[in-house]
Order: sequence, then structure tokens, then C-alpha cells
Amino acid sequence: MPSAVEQRLPAIKLFTLGLQHVLVMYAGAIAVPLIVGRALKLQPEQVAALISADLFCCGLVTLIQSFGLGRFIGIRMPVMMGVTFASVSPMLAMAANPSLGVTGIFGAVIGAGLLSLLLVPVISRVLKLFPPIVTGSVIAVIGITLMRVGVNWAMGGTPNMAKVANPAWSGAGPAPMVPNPSYAALDNLGIALFVLVVILLVTKYGKGFLCNIAVLTGIVAGTALAWMLGKVSFAKVAAAKGFALVTPFQFGMPTFDVFAILTMTLVMLVVMIESTGMFLALGELVGKRVSQQDISRGLRADALGTMIGGIFNTFPYTSFSQNVGLIGVTGVKSRWVCVAAGVILMVMGVLPKIAQAAEAVPQFVLGGAGLVMFGMVAATGIRILSGVDYRNNRHNQFIVALSIGFGMLPMVADDWAQHMPKAMSSLLHSGILLAALSAVLLNLYFNGLASDEEAQHAAKANTHGCE
Repeated sequence: MPSAVEQRLPAIKLFTLGLQHVLVMYAGAIAVPLIVGRALKLQPEQVAALISADLFCCGLVTLIQSFGLGRFIGIRMPVMMGVTFASVSPMLAMAANPSLGVTGIFGAVIGAGLLSLLLVPVISRVLKLFPPIVTGSVIAVIGITLMRVGVNWAMGGTPNMAKVANPAWSGAGPAPMVPNPSYAALDNLGIALFVLVVILLVTKYGKGFLCNIAVLTGIVAGTALAWMLGKVSFAKVAAAKGFALVTPFQFGMPTFDVFAILTMTLVMLVVMIESTGMFLALGELVGKRVSQQDISRGLRADALGTMIGGIFNTFPYTSFSQNVGLIGVTGVKSRWVCVAAGVILMVMGVLPKIAQAAEAVPQFVLGGAGLVMFGMVAATGIRILSGVDYRNNRHNQFIVALSIGFGMLPMVADDWAQHMPKAMSSLLHSGILLAALSAVLLNLYFNGLASDEEAQHAAKANTHGCE
């Protein structure tokens, strides 16, 4: 009897469940090329090329991670790969530097991927630092941090979009700020709530496969409702090309700047520490022991994927935590679902019409689904923490309290580190990393180093999927 991770499903189920993973990650996957492409002042067709390259590489790197490449690359678990948001800030700084530009960014990405491969043996030797109290705290912070993403999706944008300059202002001086009519519009929030209700109904009353695709059902139903209300346009689908190859070095040969490479390598250190926590969290969800060798294989896929990204005109890659939440919702733990999703993403990368159809799904529709999925990640962390001994070791309460508090810093105070060195920006703006560092250090201070058994046998997730 194969394990849940190795379970092979019928083709139609693989496609449907894989498509669900793709829709969940799509908005996050294309956000970085949109941001960086606009910062570089690229032409619309060039930005579209960045997005296609990103989708193609998302699929390719997902295949490497979930299917595996040889004996030493790929964790072979249900992991979806996408561009990390931790890389946005340094890439925007590079975009503003006329001596670097787009080729300098790609050179930094390639160089950082190569250096990260060399650093994998160091990063992977951290299992003893992650007993349940540490993994539970970090996973809870991951879920809470992601909830902000889900809420922003439901609102239709980030909080700085809530106010806009009064278009009717004709007086002297700056126009006063007024509420943005499109931000948190009641009809959009209503659709997000509709998606959430559909997911909850299907989860409770659906049986078997229907229950497993509750999130996809909600997204499709929400998109259909938005289309009937005139909030979805498929005009871009008709205008898009039928087929377009993704080719290496489409923007020219990369240029290599030492400082830019070191800066991006620092980002990759952050990414690999976050990925380690993510792999442990995923192990909890799917009931699989994650060994040091597993972590090494997963981190090598991160590093190799980043090198591939630079070659194919895109950016650093990491595991997408929102898809971990989807696994918690559906209870489907097969890595072959993510393999199918990787193939779908690669096809979308070379068929722009398909990519545009998925892109047409409004953010507020995804917001209704995000609240469920991201909350499941936080719930997993809370469940792990419920098994920690607080009665006989009161120090554990301090570890959890302070770790979650430090993890919330970037969320509640975006500019909390404005007076600190800019070189540390990537470190200080990652709530997940701050939570991990504080949990590890506090646990070492109060409890010492975990034994091998504690490190490798964290409490397995009690996840009940759909029957």
C-alpha cells in the first residue's frame, strides 16, 4: 500500500486537483514579474514575456521539487514552487540602478542560485533546532502572515489603496484623499463571502472527490458570479497569442555584479531558512518524517530553480506556503497532484491564452478562498503547539509568546526597521524568519538542544481529509 504522498490518482482527478493548486498560487506567481517589470519600465509585451517565463519556470521547478531530479535534487513531496516575495525589494533597488537593469538582475539571480547550492549542507543541518515548540510557532506565524494576503485579496488590493486623491479637486495644493470606491467595495466583499460559503458547504456536504476540490469549486463559482455581474472580462484571452516559446536570455546576456550577487544570496539564505520550516510543516501535514537528507534535496531544488529562473528571464524560487494550506483543506497529500500542476503551469507558460484565462480570476474571488487556506496553515501550527508541555515547563509559554510577537513585527509595523542597515532589509522584513530565529534562540536558552528523536519525530498532523 503506497503512502499518501506516493498515491497515484486517476488522470482526471490529477488534472482537476492540479488545476486547483495552480489557481491558488496564480496571483502570487505573477505578482513579482508585474512589479519588477513595471519598475524596469518595460514595454507591455516584455512584461507579458516575464509573466510567461515565470509560469513556465514555476512549472519546471515544481516538477524538479515534487517529482525529483536524480537522487539528490527535489524533496519529492507535494510542493508548489513560485517566485519569492523576499526578492522584490533588492530587485527594485537593482532596477533603479542604471548600471544593472534587467540583465544585472538576472545575473544576480544566477549567481545567487549557484552560491546557494554551495550553502545547502550548512542550512540543512538544522533539524535539531526545530523541535515541536519551534515548528509550531513558525507555522502559526506563517499562517497568520498569509492571512494578510488573503484579506488583501478580498479587499481588492493592499491597504495603501484604500484612499485616493480626490479626482474632483480643483483647488490649490495637493488634492485631499478620499475613499477609493474599488477598495473593499461591498459587492466585491459579497462575492468573496460567497466563495467562502460555497467552500464551507462543499466541505461539509460534499462527498469524496467533490469535497477534495472544495476550494476550486468555490473559485469557479465566484468567478461565474463575478462574470454575471460584469466584473470579469475575457477580452485579454481573445487578444493573446496562441503559442509562444519561452527562450533563455530573451532580454540579453546576463551581467554579473559582485555586490548584487551577494545581496541576492542573502535573500536566498532567508528563503532557504523559510523553506526548511515549510518542509517541516508539510511533513506534519502529510504524516511523513522529514530527514536532513530530505531537506538537503529540497533546498537544492530551491537553488537550482533559482539558477534556472535567471537563465529563463525570471527570479528566485521557493515553496509556496498557500498551497500547503490547500493540502490541509483537501486532505489530498499525493505529490503527483503537484507534478500535474507543474505540467499545467508549463503549458500555461507557452500558451498565453490559457494564462490569460486564469489571470482573469479577480483578486476578491481568490480572497474568499485564501481565508480558508491560510487559516488552515495557522491552525496546523496551533495544533502542534497544543502538544507542547506547558504545565511542567512554564518557559515554553515565553518561547511561543515572544516568537509570535517578533513574527508579527513586519505585519503591524512595516517601517519598524527603517533606521537599521539597508543590507539587513530582507532579514528584518521576513516575519517568518524573525519568528524562526527567536523561537530557535529562546528554545536553546530555556531548553537546550533537542535530541535527534525529538527533532525528527515532531507530532504528526491529525489532518482529516474528505471521506
